[in-house]
Amino acid sequence: MRLGTQVLKRLPLYLRLLREMEQGGNVYASGAALAEALNLDPIVVRKDLAKTGVRGTPRLGFPIAQLIVEIERLTGADAEMTAVLAGVGKLGSALLGYPGFRRQGLSIVAGFDAAPERCNIILSGTPVFPVSTLTETVVRLGATLGILTVPADRAQRVAEMMVTAGIKALWNFTPVQLDVPADVLVQREDLAVSLAVLLHRMRERND
Repeated sequence: MRLGTQVLKRLPLYLRLLREMEQGGNVYASGAALAEALNLDPIVVRKDLAKTGVRGTPRLGFPIAQLIVEIERLTGADAEMTAVLAGVGKLGSALLGYPGFRRQGLSIVAGFDAAPERCNIILSGTPVFPVSTLTETVVRLGATLGILTVPADRAQRVAEMMVTAGIKALWNFTPVQLDVPADVLVQREDLAVSLAVLLHRMRERND
C-alpha cells in the first residue's frame, strides 16, 4: 500500500501512543481518544486507521495489539534495518544516543568521523571508526541506510562513499542537495526550514 507523506508522519505518533496505552493496561483505543491525545482531527485519525485494515468495535474502539502490529508493518518497524552514521559531532552524537530508533526497527551499527579524537571509541554503545574506513566497514556490516550529519562541504563526498559501499537510502541532515543515483532514496531533514515554519506560526499567533 502506498501511503502519503503526511500519513507516514502520523503513523509513528499513533504507534508511540498505542504502546503507552498498552503498557498502561488498555486493550482498546477509540479514534476519538487518539485524536484528542495527539490534537488531530478525528476524521483524519479515522481515515489513517482505516489504512491499517483493523476494524473497530462500537463503544470499545480498536484493538490496540492489532493496531500496533499493523502500524509496525506499514512503517517498517517490524523489520530490523541496519544503518551507519557519518559525522559524530553534537547532532550525530545525539542521534546515536536516541533510544527511539530501535523501537522503530532501526539499528545504527557504526559511526564515522574525520577527527582522530572521535574515532576508535564507543559512543552510546556504537563503535566509531575513521571515515577513511567507511566503504569497507559498510560492506562488512551490510548496512543499507546512511545517516549524514557531516559538515556541508563533506556531505557529497561522504554520500558517494556510502553509495559505493551499497547504501540504498540516505537520511540527510545537511543543507546540501545531494547528487546520487536515481535508485538511491534521499530524505532530507532541513532544521532551518523547520525552525522558519515554527517562528512564522509563533508570529501569526502573536499577531
